[in-house]
Amino acid sequence: MTAHSLHSDPVALKALAVQVALEAGAGAVRVTPAFADEATRARMLASFERGDLSSWGYGDEYAQKASDPQAVLASARTVICMAFPYATPSPEPDGLLRGRVSNYAWSSDYHKRIKAILRRVKMALDEAAGEEVAAITCDTAPLAERAFAANSGIGWVGKHTNLISPELGSFIFLGEVITTLDLPHDTPLKKQCGTCSLCVTACPTGALRGDYTIDATRCISDLTQRVDSIPVEMRALIGTWIWGCDLCQAVCPPTAMASPAVPVENAPHSSESAQPGLIALLELKSSVYERVYRGTAMGWRGGAVLRRNAAVALGNALDRSTVPALAQALDVDPHPMVRGHVAWALGRIGSPEAIEALQSQARVETEMSVCLEIAGALTRCAGDGR
Repeated sequence: MTAHSLHSDPVALKALAVQVALEAGAGAVRVTPAFADEATRARMLASFERGDLSSWGYGDEYAQKASDPQAVLASARTVICMAFPYATPSPEPDGLLRGRVSNYAWSSDYHKRIKAILRRVKMALDEAAGEEVAAITCDTAPLAERAFAANSGIGWVGKHTNLISPELGSFIFLGEVITTLDLPHDTPLKKQCGTCSLCVTACPTGALRGDYTIDATRCISDLTQRVDSIPVEMRALIGTWIWGCDLCQAVCPPTAMASPAVPVENAPHSSESAQPGLIALLELKSSVYERVYRGTAMGWRGGAVLRRNAAVALGNALDRSTVPALAQALDVDPHPMVRGHVAWALGRIGSPEAIEALQSQARVETEMSVCLEIAGALTRCAGDGR
């Protein structure tokens, strides 16, 4: 078939896009119209109004853009939605004090891999059309990816608010090729979670409401990614997660039953990226950050955020043997946010040595936010209100 005849055959163009995507590594490919989705926009605005995503600063303009693919590509007619499975088993625990990492984040940054596949599909369409007719998106551009993927029939949005593919489960990355070509559309699945609410009860912070909405300000994944202080009342609920959280997805029956072929590139970047030693992470040096974490999906927030998360995890581990390392961090860590969370961790452990470290630092600390954290930790120790 010539390029000209292919350009005039929407069925063949769709088949080409699907073939290239699957051969390049996509686990599922479906197509949906690139219309401005007012229902999705309304849901996003309602979420913003409730404050569900207040830590991200989204507003009306974002909802308008994210619900309309033409904000990405003018005259867009079609969104080619793709899902990429990523679930890989964690290395066996070695008995050391280690943190937990969501398995999407412990391999090399997925954005680069997925964008490379999306570009192959875009190039195939551009070549067949004889002109540039497509653009790619993958997480970074304003686009309601889950909503359009659900419209395409790749899966449905579950009560944990992740997209669930019947074949792949919910441990999937999403990516899109938006095109001005009018390709045949697929239909949404007529499926929801029914009476199942395992994800809702599995969430330790109560972030999931059970009505297919989430208060992201209570979500462990959101809390570990924020760049400011984690609210005191949420810290004890985070456990030893230092980046992301898989609890709601791990108990999801369709996800548990799925067994997709997962590319080797999704394997842990290293044992330290999959299960970081908490003391080593607390003492993270820039050279180690660059070597171990910078190239992963948990490297984009910087080393201070990872050290802060390590401090919270150590506080929740309640291991008195970690007090000397925490006391050292309270004294020398250059970032006030990290020192403040270290103070909380020492207060949560509450041993005599921990209290002594807090009292000692209180006499020399000059940063007001850290002074307040130390005072709060000492107050909770006095009242044993951890």
